Amino acid sequence: MAFDFLVENIAQQKQRARYRVRQCVAEQNGRHVKINDVTYLNFSSNDYLGLNHHPEINQALLEGAERFGTCASGSSLITGYSYAHQALENEICDWLNQPKCLLFASGFSANSALMQALGHKSCQLYLDKLSHASLIDGALSSEAKVKRFLHNDITQLERFIVQSQSAANSDINSIDDEINRVIVSEGVFSMDGDQADIANLSKIAQQYQALFYVDDAHSIGVVGDKGQGSSSMANVDVVMATFGKSIATSGAFVACDENLAEYLVNFSRHYIYSTAISPALAWATKKSIELIQTQHWRREKITELSHLLESKLSEKVQLIKNASSIHAIVIGDEMATLDVCQKLRDRGIWLSAIRPPTVPNNSSRLRVTVTSSHEIKDINYLADCINEVIE
Repeated sequence: MAFDFLVENIAQQKQRARYRVRQCVAEQNGRHVKINDVTYLNFSSNDYLGLNHHPEINQALLEGAERFGTCASGSSLITGYSYAHQALENEICDWLNQPKCLLFASGFSANSALMQALGHKSCQLYLDKLSHASLIDGALSSEAKVKRFLHNDITQLERFIVQSQSAANSDINSIDDEINRVIVSEGVFSMDGDQADIANLSKIAQQYQALFYVDDAHSIGVVGDKGQGSSSMANVDVVMATFGKSIATSGAFVACDENLAEYLVNFSRHYIYSTAISPALAWATKKSIELIQTQHWRREKITELSHLLESKLSEKVQLIKNASSIHAIVIGDEMATLDVCQKLRDRGIWLSAIRPPTVPNNSSRLRVTVTSSHEIKDINYLADCINEVIE
């Protein structure tokens, strides 16, 4: 029978406890989620700053829809680039101290676009081993040479660069060819919640004249005195971040220098052939970023609640310690992780079981996200329940 592999592969997923299904959410905010008529304490949301449903952002969305419409009605190079988009780009440039900014429909699209654009045959891309799938896919589909260094292993990264430099110098055919290097990392890694060593990565990039690219999807809004993410720690040449997490809207941006922005406008298929994001959403996103820069208490509360969670968990709980909103509790086996997840749901806590291939084999986990919408009693209850169900 044609396409037997569809049924066979799904059956294998079920057998390996890696089968995935969607859940229809009736209502949600940073603290609660309602699914199948049951309301749970929500610790799976990426609404880190609790800005979803914020009245000023909702009002800006309405204003944007009335003024610019809900649809861009074309790509950015036809008639889709409106004043709302331009105003948002300018806001991001000022926020991150970058010369130019371009908007994309999603973080996956932006990462893929940038890896393909920077993946010229003269380039070498160095990716952290735990880089997002969109970065890996984009890099491997490019013409560049790709090396993946061990997670946060700056020593290995530098060794790879030196080795490539030596190889180029010894190759008589490549002496006149310029090697363009790009160092790629996430600011905060989505599954472990740990941070990259942005300062040292930036130093290495400068030392070897490499471009430093950071996927800041999980640190924008949360890290930095004004939520600037990795840009608050050191010089970052190219910043990508999404709007659908702490910024609480939808879409993504790339902030960079004028040359790269001009190149993307002319050669990035993702940018050229995609309809621009909704101008109403762009207007709402601008308002959200204004709030993020001034409402410092949201970041401070995440830090406070994260420290509380760490202090309340039993020593038998394998917590990956970090300073972000994301707290990974490693269980290991897929079935055991699903079992713990269900026991927590029975106690009114919504957490997702993260399993391979999203994480390495034997490292299935609960991915706990703490938001500024949570309360101290929520964290205490979560810790008590986790301590109870993990044996």
